[in-house]
Amino acid sequence: MSLHADAVKVLTAYQPTDEHQQSLRASFLTFLGANAGAMTRECRPAHLTGSAIIVDATGERVLLTFHSKAHMWLQMGGHCEPGDQALADVALREAREESGIATLTLLPDPVLLDRHPAPCSPYVEHHLDVMYVAIAPADAVEQISPESIRLGWFTPDEIPEPTDDAVRRLARAGTARVRAELAGR
Repeated sequence: MSLHADAVKVLTAYQPTDEHQQSLRASFLTFLGANAGAMTRECRPAHLTGSAIIVDATGERVLLTFHSKAHMWLQMGGHCEPGDQALADVALREAREESGIATLTLLPDPVLLDRHPAPCSPYVEHHLDVMYVAIAPADAVEQISPESIRLGWFTPDEIPEPTDDAVRRLARAGTARVRAELAGR
């Protein structure tokens, strides 16, 4: 299966939790239908990206990066690369690269979608971001990557500025999802 076909499959199966998420899902699927290259960073005026909120093993805190290009606190994420077979692969690869934690476990389904301005190029207007949750093991030690100025662990209520509402929503959804996973074990 191609990365494009995987994105269609993932977004078709995604169960939106509200009208905004339903609208994003529909627009992402329409964009994929109209753009065979939607998974590449060269696709304009937008392209799909994959990201993951990293949640600690207790389900209480998230690891964020102070991103060097965006100059704000964000989840880990980025562009699809040659060799990526699935959106989940993109999210997990980016989370591992940007956090320095090689032993992350990615939950299989996206938790949220987001459309935001793209800092990657003056020619690309938006990233259509498919957001996952990754769980860090209890002994995880994060390491700053070249894309980060710093990393920090925060509860969803303590996320510093500057950030955005999408990060706050993702932190709340991610910690709730991990706590539900832990309760189900």
